[in-house]
Amino acid sequence: MPVRYYDKDTTSPISFYLSSLEELLAWTPDVEDSFNVALAPSECRQPPLSSQRPRTLLCHDMMGGYLDDKFIQGSAVQNPYSFYHWQYIDIFVYFSHHTVTIPPVCWTNAAHRHGVCVLGTFITEWQEGGQLCEAFLAGDERSYRAVADQLVLIAQFFRFDGWLINIENSLSLAAVGNMPHFLQYLTTQLHQQVPGGLVLWYDSVVSSGQLKWQNELNEHNRVFFDSCDGFFTNYNWQEGHLERMQGQAGERQVDVYVGVDVFARGNVVGGRFDTNKSLELIRKHGFSAALFAPGWVYECLGKTDFFQNQDKFWSLLARYLPTHSICSLPFVTSFCMGMGARRVCYGQEEAVGPWYHPSAQEIQPLFGEHRLEGDGGGWVKTLSCLADAWNGGSSLLIRGVIPPEVGEVAVRLFSLQVPVPPKVFLSMVYKLEGPSNVRVALELTTGDVGSCHIGGIRPLNAETSSRYSPRPLRVPPTKLARWVGRCGQQLSGGWVQRCYEVNLRGCLLGDLLVSFSRPPGSQEEEQFICRLGEIQVVDAKSLLAPLPQVQAISLSHVRWQPAASSASSGEGAPAGLRLSCTLHWSFPLSHVRCFRLHCCPGTGGGPLGRGPLGPEKPKLLGLAFVNQYRIVDLEVAAAGPGHGGHVEFLVEPVPREGFLVPQAEWGRAAVQYSMPST
Repeated sequence: MPVRYYDKDTTSPISFYLSSLEELLAWTPDVEDSFNVALAPSECRQPPLSSQRPRTLLCHDMMGGYLDDKFIQGSAVQNPYSFYHWQYIDIFVYFSHHTVTIPPVCWTNAAHRHGVCVLGTFITEWQEGGQLCEAFLAGDERSYRAVADQLVLIAQFFRFDGWLINIENSLSLAAVGNMPHFLQYLTTQLHQQVPGGLVLWYDSVVSSGQLKWQNELNEHNRVFFDSCDGFFTNYNWQEGHLERMQGQAGERQVDVYVGVDVFARGNVVGGRFDTNKSLELIRKHGFSAALFAPGWVYECLGKTDFFQNQDKFWSLLARYLPTHSICSLPFVTSFCMGMGARRVCYGQEEAVGPWYHPSAQEIQPLFGEHRLEGDGGGWVKTLSCLADAWNGGSSLLIRGVIPPEVGEVAVRLFSLQVPVPPKVFLSMVYKLEGPSNVRVALELTTGDVGSCHIGGIRPLNAETSSRYSPRPLRVPPTKLARWVGRCGQQLSGGWVQRCYEVNLRGCLLGDLLVSFSRPPGSQEEEQFICRLGEIQVVDAKSLLAPLPQVQAISLSHVRWQPAASSASSGEGAPAGLRLSCTLHWSFPLSHVRCFRLHCCPGTGGGPLGRGPLGPEKPKLLGLAFVNQYRIVDLEVAAAGPGHGGHVEFLVEPVPREGFLVPQAEWGRAAVQYSMPST
């Protein structure tokens, strides 16, 4: 199996990079590349990236890149790095020092789910980089167009959104003369092939060809800015640089991304926990910001308190980071961060042990601490928590205090900006921890209130006339039983699900909030701890549409190996086998959040096909976000002399609307095997 695409020790599929111009020009899409293709383009968002609002770019640079995040199907790593403050950023750049850095698909999946666009990096460095640039820039246009065409093809095929161009070596006059033409051609072609695509230039080479960082946009590098979508400045700027740049940027101020090195290397305004000082100046002058290596909190402050340090870092920046809104339905999240100490499926524990799978990260809320005005001491704090989960590996923990003079406190979790269909169903899964008896409710706000018709919700009071509490769904429609079957019930693990129905016409759904109100008769301060396991907002019509079937299941790259024998096998018992193979199937990806892969190992060589499953419960193998999955070293029973064996694989689609598909509707494939006769 090709080493580029599979881990040499396990044969698990991995994300990869290209190390040379020759590799870039030779690359063509292959079936092996399919593991690395993102599930979907970036979700619709408001405001769009093309708006004139200053943006926030995060450039992820961590220990050379392609670490635990390279394992496409996840890994069993403890205390991995995780990023989950997606609502604050607009662009995610995956950076490494390999010539062509293709973002690991797990980052693209997580970012796109949050409406964030993803860029790879094309970098040249040192003497070798200079030679590479001469090879494609110093000649005629055919050479640089061939490179640009390949970069566009890679972004289009793997479904990420563009490139950061970083030339960290001097250029000859011929090469630097062609650089603007290369950028213009790359940008034009990318815009045609990748909707919303971006090409950004890093502040390094100047128009003379010298490698001379300017820490600003000026007359020495303006030609590159004029040839692409944006300019990423070096990090050693002061306020004077920002003042000068305002004249250079003109109407494109938001296309200038002022670099901030979070490690605070060199002569910088602020980094580390003083990064807010840099952001304050950048926003003061109306520019976008590029935060380089915010993984500093993980690399330098240790893994033990990582979540506390990460939350602290982003809370210090929050006032300078305008959020964006998701603007499409269905909206479903279990708050899973794509990692955990165990795996849970709808309250049922499936596996125990650490796991890390960033593609499985679901939409994350706004995090932080919110204090009530006045001296009453009321507050609400949201944080992610791995200690318990409803679906996945984590849940959202909400702590708070309701002061005596206040009836309720509420926290805004999501901003949606969704044009609402006529009938919407909402659901919330939660549980209270400790002795608190506060009442928990899901609330929403609407836009265009003056012209929209609202049914099934009630205004909370005159002061908050655009904030509503939806009425509970009393009698669920029979046709929606698969979605609302648990509504109002006490579920396993102490979870409760509440369902709501809302009728709207001509409205815009705005914020989703959760409120906590004191129990009747209470006059004292009320403290509470609430764990949210899931929130859903679903178009009722989409719930009635039939789900496609998993079809055309096949296997490839099959490998059998003897399993290590154990004393428990018994003397004379046949040794077990280890099966590795790639499972393929057909299914329209626009209908699913992911696939869950299961197996039913068995023996006996029974009939193949779609007969009933045996009494053994299917074992979860993992998650897939494309129509294939690599099974690695699955232990199966050996086939005894004169007998066959079989193992059955099941492909469970997980719909975007967030309901469980009955097992009878999963895709199934059985493998029958036997020992060769001697």
